[in-house]
Amino acid sequence: MHNEKVDQFEVNKKMKLRSAVCFISMLVLFVVLFMISIKAGSIKISWNDIINAFSDSKTVKGKIVMDIRFPRVLAATLLGGALGISGFMLQNFFNNPIAGPFVLGISSGAKLAVAIVMIIFIGNGSSVNSYYMIGAAFIGALLSMFFILLVSRKTRNSAILIVCGVMIGYICSAITELLINFAADSDIVNLHSWSMGSFSGISWDNIKIISIVVILGFVAGFLMTKPMEAYTFGEDYARSMGVNIKHFRMMMIIISSVLSASVTAFAGPISFLGVAVPHLMRGVFKTAKPRVMIPACFLGGALFCLFSDLMARMLFAPTEISVSTITSILGAPVVIIIMITRKRRA
Repeated sequence: MHNEKVDQFEVNKKMKLRSAVCFISMLVLFVVLFMISIKAGSIKISWNDIINAFSDSKTVKGKIVMDIRFPRVLAATLLGGALGISGFMLQNFFNNPIAGPFVLGISSGAKLAVAIVMIIFIGNGSSVNSYYMIGAAFIGALLSMFFILLVSRKTRNSAILIVCGVMIGYICSAITELLINFAADSDIVNLHSWSMGSFSGISWDNIKIISIVVILGFVAGFLMTKPMEAYTFGEDYARSMGVNIKHFRMMMIIISSVLSASVTAFAGPISFLGVAVPHLMRGVFKTAKPRVMIPACFLGGALFCLFSDLMARMLFAPTEISVSTITSILGAPVVIIIMITRKRRA
């Protein structure tokens, strides 16, 4: 018995040390990538220009740094982190390794709702309020989520669940494209780029809203780590540990929907990031414990999104491709590997 306790203590000690090393390494990588993302672009900006921009943002390069690149990089950080957490929570909730906001059609539902609101407002010559955008995205995400929940109650087959999610995504995307084609004019030129996934045009006013929503979502998600861990062993076990299943389900739906909705509202749909990041983080940290995975997925999502946005801007500069194109290229192979691995195990 004593030896078992000693062994368990050593295992926990090694796990904590590994987690600490991983977090520190990722934080260093994040700082480096963050600074490179601010410096990189079609217009050359030196490190001195970046430093000077904090004291004098009225120069041309100062405005580029403070009004264009800095908000964009912050948005990629926060929204990438939001997608990472949302993906992990959905995988935990559905007990499905390839569940995610994009794969389940949640992002597409949010995209359709935001597109409708944008077209209504812009068509009437009004600017779209950030609160309306995130509210519309949340409603669209919730509607898609409830449909997926209905399907999950009818079948335990994860393949059917994913196919239904993909079909929801196709339907919502088709309707969105139809609306964009009919509404396309000089006033809504940014609508198409938004629908493809982009961090361009993010303002400081947007950052304020994004920060509030994502930070609250992160805190709420972290507070759910204990019931999440209990839920991984099944509903009966979670109930025996004092988890209110009805309340738990509601909170998981709300938190994951709000986080994925915030991304769609301001950056459009970002493909596969929510699926890939949780698996990458499990591989790096060698654990699936929610109290480790929530901050790990936030940081991993931020890194994934920053790198993808940097590639989207620089690969064919000055032409910019959609962030979703890069995340699909990087994230889709992860999903394929997961499905092949599951097939072999089965």
